[in-house]
Parts: sequence; structure tokens; C-alpha cells
Amino acid sequence: MESQTFDFIVVGAGSAGAAVANRLSADGKHQVLVLEAGRESHPWTRIPVGFAKLIDNPAANWRYSSEPDEGSGQRRIPVPRGKLLGGSSSINGMVFVRGQAQDFDSWAQLGNRGWSYSDVLPIFKDMESYRGDSEDEYRGRDGPLKVSESLETGPIYDAIIDAAKHVGLDNPKDYNAAAQDGISMSQTTIRKGRRMSTAYCYLDPAKDRPNLTIQANALTECVLLDGKRCTGVRYAVNGQKREAKANREVIVSAGAINSPQLLELSGIGQADRLKGLGIEVGHELEGVGENLRDHYAPRMKWTVPRSLSLTYNDKARGLGLVWQALRYAFTDKGLLGMTAAPLRAFIRTREGLDSPNAVIGWIPFLVGDYYKLAKDSGVTAFTHILRSESTGSIHVTSAAATQPPAINFNFLSAQLDRDVTLEAMRITRKIMTAPPLEGIATDEIAPGVNIDGDDELLDWVRNNAETTYHPVGTCKMGPETDPMAVVDDQLRVHGIEGLRVADASIMPTLTSGNTNAPSIMIGEKASRMVLAAVG
Repeated sequence: MESQTFDFIVVGAGSAGAAVANRLSADGKHQVLVLEAGRESHPWTRIPVGFAKLIDNPAANWRYSSEPDEGSGQRRIPVPRGKLLGGSSSINGMVFVRGQAQDFDSWAQLGNRGWSYSDVLPIFKDMESYRGDSEDEYRGRDGPLKVSESLETGPIYDAIIDAAKHVGLDNPKDYNAAAQDGISMSQTTIRKGRRMSTAYCYLDPAKDRPNLTIQANALTECVLLDGKRCTGVRYAVNGQKREAKANREVIVSAGAINSPQLLELSGIGQADRLKGLGIEVGHELEGVGENLRDHYAPRMKWTVPRSLSLTYNDKARGLGLVWQALRYAFTDKGLLGMTAAPLRAFIRTREGLDSPNAVIGWIPFLVGDYYKLAKDSGVTAFTHILRSESTGSIHVTSAAATQPPAINFNFLSAQLDRDVTLEAMRITRKIMTAPPLEGIATDEIAPGVNIDGDDELLDWVRNNAETTYHPVGTCKMGPETDPMAVVDDQLRVHGIEGLRVADASIMPTLTSGNTNAPSIMIGEKASRMVLAAVG
């Protein structure tokens, strides 16, 4: 079996892993190997609207799905995950949301030193190059990740913003600064009409470094243990088995789905579960695969008269699509240059809250399956609780690395999730029926005005909602006193030397919004911790 030795091995070249790889190899002192199970790239990753072409594309997407449960009406919910360098940052909707200060302060209060908002804000600033009107106290201007304001404009957005103001929402300058409340256009990881994935922003500038080896199409089968120390990894490239040794550390950045899977395949997890699959137990750790959280979002829909020609259902039909392509080619604007949800509102669903607890996002067309344009004209609005309390799990069902794990979301199992989902849907209705949208948003077609009682609405949500593709928490960060914690506040796996996890799986709780930005921050912070340990 072919074997090589490196100082550091990074498993996964996604949102976090690409940042880790870039930073660990930057000074040229350390030999770094990055293993990515997916391919190098795909033609549609460059164009922003390409997310609609990639969200169910097996060439770029692992296309996982959840197990049926009561919260999903016994449906299997699609769980897209990036199958490329850059991971899900190469197929996502490119919306940039850090989350609230409260999110990170709560992590610190759970016993995770160094993860408060004041601790992570400098890292958020270091990682971004933001073009927008905001205070330098909060925003970075010279980092590798290029963040921009949405270029979308038009009367449909103006009308929705006016309607939101009519029901009491503010219009903040920067929801990633001091306060998140209110309605505004989305910030995006798009610059000059191009998706700013971590493959493009972190790996491309580093790929020619002689001390960095990037291996795509490499499925990591397990980490190697010598007693309670991780010594390397075993992986396969086109069926050929290989091993790589790590002189210093292995950093697992395979994401919230695959990081717990890899630990379990390596014999790290719940002993009885692993023994039942014939996996030799190397280290018992009860929390591996537990604490799964995601944002569960009903998609509400309203018709817009076709005669107004306000939505992309109209503007991108027939020859209109040719015009959209030309518009994008010359201005970077229009449908092809658009983020998944160009307009969003962070809301408080009831009095007495310290900060927003739900979000509403608007898509300027009626959405069909997998973000395709529906035949009719309209607007889609999704909404969800920000800090979901419903927790599920991800566990292997086989000792084979090629077998996807079982994903159990357990949606709507927490009363808080049910309450806030209902409150947020009713606020969405208030906005969409406010006077500024009169004659524009004409008929509610999903769920429909005839569905109004709490039980009826929740039943509709169970049978129709999808996630917003933000799985987190399955290798939870926390002190050893927490029986469900998998890593400590230095992201070191409890009880194992030389092994860390750095990706969305370490989040103890969900952040308030899209999870790509905090995932990249985690990768950046992990690299600092690793280099500090080297000295």
C-alpha cells in the first residue's frame, strides 16, 4: 500500500477545510496534505445561478437524504452537500450571514473558552474583503473571501421592503454588524459575477505551494489510531488504497454529515452501535453523530400578475432568458448573477426578545423543484426559526465508507420550533398582505388562506417544508463534563491525541442565519489553534 508522510493532513477541502489548508501551508514550514472525496470542479460553479443546476446534480453533489420521520410527514428530505473542492461553498446559495453576537456568546457560556463574539469577530474580519457601507469596527476589507452587496434591484424588492416597513421592520445598513434586526438585501459571496467559493478564494491562491498537496477524488476511509493517538489516514483514489502519516495532526473537516461518519468508521463513537456493525472500537465517545440541527423552512408562495412582468418567471421566459444571459455577461446582474435569496428580514416574533429569533427570505420568482422556475408567476418566501432546538442524529449503517450514513433530523420535536415557525409564518403573511403589495402579491397559493389554524399549518409544514441546507452540531464542541461533547474548545477530539475536527459539525447550537460564513470562520480559527500548538 502506497504511503507518504506529512506534517498535517486535512480531510475535506470544503468551507472550513480549504481555509485550514491555506493557512497551515502559508509559511512554507509544514508539509500539508488535503484530501477531498469529490472532484476538482464543475462548469456551473463559476456562475452564481449555477446553484440551481448543482443542487441535485450527482456530478457535484452527494445528494444525501434524511430518514422519514414524523416532523417531515414521513418524507425523505433532500440534503445537498458539495462534492467538489470548496465543498458546499461551491454549490450553495452564496448568502453571507455571520450570525448574532448572542450565538457565539452562548457557545462561550457553555464552557467553550475563546469562542465569544469578541473572540471570533477579529477572525470574521480577517477572512473577508467586504465591499459595502459599514463600520470598520465590524468589517474586514483585505481578507481572502470576497463579500459583496447584492446587485439585485427592482420594484418587486422595493414593494416587499415597503410592506415590511409598514408592519414595523427597520431597514438596517449592515445585518452583519452591530444588530441584525430588519429587512435588507442579502450580502453575498459573489464578486464580479463570480461565485466566491473557498476553492476559488483559499485553494486556488495556494495550490502551487510546494508544501501543499491537494488530492481530489480521494475518499478517506478511516483515521489511523495507535492506541489513543491519531497517526494518519487511510484513503482510496480510484479504488487504489493509500495511507498517509501525520507527524503532527489530522484535522477532519468533512462537514456535519461526513465528519461523524468518518469518526465512527474509525472506531470512535458509541461502542454498542459500532460493535453491531463489526467496527472495532478504538475510543468510546457517546456524542459522535448526535446533536444534529438544521433550519427547517416552509416555502410560502404568492402569485404575481403576469401583466406586471415583475418576477423572473416572466423576465426569464423565452427570449427573456437570452436577455438575462446578455445582461449578466455585460453587467454581472440579473438572474444568472443572483444569490439564492436576494432579500431577507431578521425578525422578532414576539415581545420581550433580546434579538431576532426568525428569518424570512424572499426569492423573486415562484420556485419549482430544486429552485427551477415555475410556469406561473409569483414570489416565494421561506421562513424558519434561527436557533432551532429540535435535535437529531447522523450515524453509519455500514462499515463501508461508500455507504451514506442515516440522517435523522427529528424536525419540530421541540415546542419552541413549532411555536416560532407558526409565529414567523403569520408575520410573513402580514408583510405579504400589507398595502404596498396590494395588486402585486395577489393570491396566497402555499399554504393557502384556507389553511390557518395552528394544527393545520403545522401539518402543512410537516408535509411540505424543506431544510435550508444548514446541518450542524454532530461533533459538538464542549468540555469533558458534557457527555455529548466530541471536541474541546481547541477542537481536539476528547481522549484522542493528534486529531481535531474543524467544520460546522462542532457548532454546539445553530447560528442565526446561513452557516457558510461561520463554517469558514471555524476553519480559520482552527488553523490558528493548530499553528499555536506547533509554536
